[in-house]
Amino acid sequence: MRIYVVDAFTDTAFSGNPAGVCLPDAAHAADAAWMQSVAAEMRHAETAFLVPSTRDDADWDLRWFTPAVEVDLCGHATLASAHVLFTEGLAGVDVRFATRSGVLSARRLPEGGIVLDFPMLPPQQVPEPAGLPEILGVPVAAVAGGGGDLLVELKSADAVRGVAPDLDALARLPYRCVVVTAPGEGGTDFVSRVFAPAVGIPEDPVTGSAHCLLAPYWAPRVGRTRLTARQLSERGGAVGVEVLGERVALVGDAVLVLRGELAV
Repeated sequence: MRIYVVDAFTDTAFSGNPAGVCLPDAAHAADAAWMQSVAAEMRHAETAFLVPSTRDDADWDLRWFTPAVEVDLCGHATLASAHVLFTEGLAGVDVRFATRSGVLSARRLPEGGIVLDFPMLPPQQVPEPAGLPEILGVPVAAVAGGGGDLLVELKSADAVRGVAPDLDALARLPYRCVVVTAPGEGGTDFVSRVFAPAVGIPEDPVTGSAHCLLAPYWAPRVGRTRLTARQLSERGGAVGVEVLGERVALVGDAVLVLRGELAV
């Protein structure tokens, strides 16, 4: 069984967000407990599992697992999966994935990079959780919800960098992820960081799915539907986004850093 590690949303190894990508054999393809064990062993934010699809509208079935749980949507591990398929000659220019969030597609760009077609997560008005500024350690400008995540706008990119959250308190909030964000700097339209201790990820280095919420949040504020973003984690990463009706295009590079075999 082939397994890979890919750094996603970066063009430089050992930056961006590392994801495992596994191609299980038939005996393991339907074993969710085994996949969860592999993801826990890999210890990346997500490990993706690819199985040839029997559906007419998809080429591969795709599932994502954190070290603790299976998730409904993951951008960086989808980008990593597409990169593996393109790099290993298992897909041409386009590939379609059947997932828990519907059919997602990926396309290799002639100029380099990959564009993903993802569902938009429209921002919704939600109450600010009690004690949120104290939990994050910074003043809060605004909040919104979408897709089970909490978006928290801060006043500046420096404020986003300075967030030092109480992770235990964050994990008790009724949200999958807490996304802190602010206007961008240096030619970037907006910046963010993502914390998801509730699903076993203290801080996610670069989060594609969060940009399905960030893109429609920032597009009307910036006045454009095509934006550039940067996630200000320690590893860092760049994401291009475009709002397309009820969908969001996510654009990023990826680097294959490990190719191996699972023995169990």
